[in-house]
Amino acid sequence: MTQEMRPPPRRSPGPGERKLDAERSRRLLIEAAKDEFAAKGFAGARVQDIADRAGVNKQLINYYFGGKEGLYCELGRQWMAQEAGFNGPDLPLDELLLLYLRHTLDDPRGTRLEAWRGLTEDPKDLPIGPREDLSNLEDRQADGELAEDLDPAAVMLMMHALTAAPIVLPNAVRRIYGLDPESPEFRERYIEGVRRIVRRLGTGAAKDAGPTAEDAGPTEA
Repeated sequence: MTQEMRPPPRRSPGPGERKLDAERSRRLLIEAAKDEFAAKGFAGARVQDIADRAGVNKQLINYYFGGKEGLYCELGRQWMAQEAGFNGPDLPLDELLLLYLRHTLDDPRGTRLEAWRGLTEDPKDLPIGPREDLSNLEDRQADGELAEDLDPAAVMLMMHALTAAPIVLPNAVRRIYGLDPESPEFRERYIEGVRRIVRRLGTGAAKDAGPTAEDAGPTEA
C-alpha cells in the first residue's frame, strides 16, 4: 500500500511578510478611497465599494483606519504632506503655482472631492481645519514679488480657483477654449496663461519679461 500523500503544512508568514502585506492593503485602500470619494463624495462613497475596488475585506478599513471617516482623514493628511513639499522660498510664485496646477491636472481626485464637499455638505458640518498660512505670500509681497496693494488672502483664493477651474468647470473650458479640458493642447495653453497672469501680480516689468527657456521649447540643431 502506498503511503498517502499529504500536502506540506502551511507556513505562517513571518513578521516582515505581514508588514509588507499590511502596507500593500493600506496602499490599495487609500487609492481606492481616492477614486470612490472623488466620484461620489464622502457621503456617497460606501465602505463596501471601497473595499471591493481595493480587492480586500472591508473590515480592514476599520482595522487600519478606524472606519470611513478615518480613511478620509488619512487622505487629507497625505495630500497636505505632498503639497507641503511643493513650496520653497526661492521658487518664483508663478512656478510654485504651476507645480500645484500640474499636480491637480495629473491627479484631479483631491479637487473633485473638495468640490463634492462644498456643494453637497452643510458648511456648518464641515471641519474648517487650520487657517490657510498666508505668511509665504506676505513675505513675497514684502520682497516686491506681489504688488503692495493686493490682499494676500484674495491672491491665495484666486490661486486655488485657478488650479481647480479645469476640473470643476470642464464645460466652461470647452465653451471658452473650444478644447477638451483633458487634452494636451488645453493643458499647454492654460498653464502658459496662468503663468502670465501670476507674473502680472508683481510690481516690476521683470515679472513678465518674456518666455523662459522652458517656454521656448527645444531648439533646432
